[in-house]
Amino acid sequence: MLQLVERNGFGRMKKFRMHDILRELAVDLCHKNCFGVTREANCGGYVEMDGRRLVLHKLNKDIQQSFSSIHRLRTIVTLDNNMPSFTLLLLLCKESRYMTVLELRGLPIKTIPEAIGDLFNLRHLGLRNSKVKMLLRSIEKLSNLLTLDLFASGIHDLPSGIVKLKKLRHLFVEKVIDPYWKGFQCSSGMYIPNGLGKLTNLQTLQALEAQDDSLRHLGELRQLRSLRLLNVKQMHCGRIGESLLQMRCLSNLYVNASDENEVLLLNVLLPSLQKLSLRGRLAEGALDESPLFQAVGGQNLYSLILFWSQLREDPLPSLSQLSNLTSLQFTRAYNGEQLTFLMGWFPKLKILYLTDLPNLNRLEIQQGAMASLEKLFLVNLNNMTEVPPGIEFLIPLKYLALYEITSDFLTLLRQCSAIRGTRWAYSLRD
Repeated sequence: MLQLVERNGFGRMKKFRMHDILRELAVDLCHKNCFGVTREANCGGYVEMDGRRLVLHKLNKDIQQSFSSIHRLRTIVTLDNNMPSFTLLLLLCKESRYMTVLELRGLPIKTIPEAIGDLFNLRHLGLRNSKVKMLLRSIEKLSNLLTLDLFASGIHDLPSGIVKLKKLRHLFVEKVIDPYWKGFQCSSGMYIPNGLGKLTNLQTLQALEAQDDSLRHLGELRQLRSLRLLNVKQMHCGRIGESLLQMRCLSNLYVNASDENEVLLLNVLLPSLQKLSLRGRLAEGALDESPLFQAVGGQNLYSLILFWSQLREDPLPSLSQLSNLTSLQFTRAYNGEQLTFLMGWFPKLKILYLTDLPNLNRLEIQQGAMASLEKLFLVNLNNMTEVPPGIEFLIPLKYLALYEITSDFLTLLRQCSAIRGTRWAYSLRD
């Protein structure tokens, strides 16, 4: 019924494809069983439905009139819409008192009605990529809310009553500053008002601006699975480490230092950690001393991303202990001249990114290294003057990307027999 299109770095299913005929059958059954309906741009002006779920897809006109079954609605989802406003929202808040999912991502609306606090059964409120600038105090009445998604919205501050949402599990409040992630500070988070420790059911917190008051209670969030911390200073690392030790289920951790010279010192053992991203300078010897990078502490680590680490010693001998890695990325992480992947290292690695390593002039791959690699990205490696020796040993390689290269290097690529049969792409340096 469903065809697998793509898996994520952990091997889990990420994207599916459904055949057109099967989709038409599914939509028809949804209508007949009153499960839900989809309203698209080619629909007429009148909304007629009996289902409890409504999907608004690629609309460019507002829906202004009500409809008879509005009180039965449980779910509203908007997808790829260009509606200038959403007049129906106020009516939904007043009439659809049993609403459980309100997903309004991408809508250009600037306000939400005070009456939203009356949706006592609401479990999910999504305002991602919307232009809403303020959350009203009535939000604190949503005692059953599980997910609050404000990612890339216009909201800059959270109301103090947010800590009254005791059932809240997933909180997304990050704002993207640089969508290309070229600079050091590419995103910003929010400060959580006093009482962060009351949100004991939180499983996802993205992203928290490091501040003494918030960090003091961070360890009370023992159910966290995914955590993003921004604007971290070296003096915060001790308290952050103590808090992380309380999070036995933490699987995804991202830490961004306050500036590129601030050192990140996280000497903690996190056996459940699967994804680790560190954006900031690492102390010399950190890869050998921190339990995060040891065979025991990093036994479940599948994805490792290091930004701006300023490492002077080759990091590969230390990181080669992480035998379960499937994705590895270095961006401005290494100041040395050579990287060598030895036989047997990184046996499960499928994706490798090497980006903005200004001094790197040689990348060597020995036979038997990275035996499962499928995708290799080499970006803005100014000093590279030869195709990496040993690239022919990467038998499973399906895709090779070389961006911001010189025309001379492109000539070498076209003459290289080792990459024939491999799909590859390139872009020339300006």
